[in-house]
Amino acid sequence: MNVRARFLAVSALALLGATAAQAEAYEGVQAPVSALDRAAVHAEAVAAARAPNQNVPSGSVVLAPLPHPRDRLQVQAEAVRAAYAPDQNVTPGSRVDSQVASTLPNPADLRAAGGSQPARRF
Repeated sequence: MNVRARFLAVSALALLGATAAQAEAYEGVQAPVSALDRAAVHAEAVAAARAPNQNVPSGSVVLAPLPHPRDRLQVQAEAVRAAYAPDQNVTPGSRVDSQVASTLPNPADLRAAGGSQPARRF
């Protein structure tokens, strides 16, 4: 026998041995582990299926009114005051060689008081 025939014979035996070694016994599906019995799970499923608005996305749900709604004009005045605050965009590093922005008057307060606004420096 030549080398080629021997190699094929050894390869065939190795292949047969490998397939036999890989065989396993099928033991079925593992037993389920649950704290509830089948009837309790079924009852929960039926209750969930009959629940109202179960397919409505949360963004579509109308929320209940707030318990203590604030006055709309008061909220708007606070927003305007915050928007015109002189130090809203000031960081500690931006105060070098300039006025302290937190001491400047708020333009919204001056306008509400009927005063003139200070000239802006650009």
